[in-house]
Amino acid sequence: MIAILKKTGAIVIGSLLIGTGINGFLVPHHLLDGGVVGIALILHYYFNIQTGMCIFFLSLPLCIYAWFHERNYFYTSFQGLIVCSFFIDWLAPLQTRFPLPVFISAIVGGSIIGVGIGLMLRYEASTGGTDLLAYIISNASSVNIGIIIFILDGLVALIGLKALGAESFIFSVLTIFTVGLITQSFVKNNYRSYFHWPPF
Repeated sequence: MIAILKKTGAIVIGSLLIGTGINGFLVPHHLLDGGVVGIALILHYYFNIQTGMCIFFLSLPLCIYAWFHERNYFYTSFQGLIVCSFFIDWLAPLQTRFPLPVFISAIVGGSIIGVGIGLMLRYEASTGGTDLLAYIISNASSVNIGIIIFILDGLVALIGLKALGAESFIFSVLTIFTVGLITQSFVKNNYRSYFHWPPF
């Protein structure tokens, strides 16, 4: 029971942090995070689609696949996906609350998101998305999951270069690097064996 409460708390607090980082610091400067979140942000910038809703629907096919083929991973991802998607959209008003320079926003936003993700990973929860896709690809190909996440994040950043321009690309790379660094340092060895992280 205590373990369930801790995991639930980690999902809620982690989702609040992720939603704050995305809305308060990334969106005002059209910055990207990696993976599914980055794709959802591009769609938000171009079509004004709600970011959290977009993340949910982009991740849903992966969750359906996991339900049939990787049931344990489905349970670690789906709850986090629902809560995180909700908080990202619920915290959208924060987009006008922190008028900081883009460099500071990239660092602060990446750090807040990294802590949110790291907290969830420490209690064996995640937001699905890229982690889930990378896990599926890794199982099918035997390639290290950390390398796959690194490649997927890089592809999203390159899409951002074409879609949003050089400045957004540069600071989005800084954001993605900060998220990864903070996540890795935050979880330390607690979850590394689960995700086979870091890649090198």
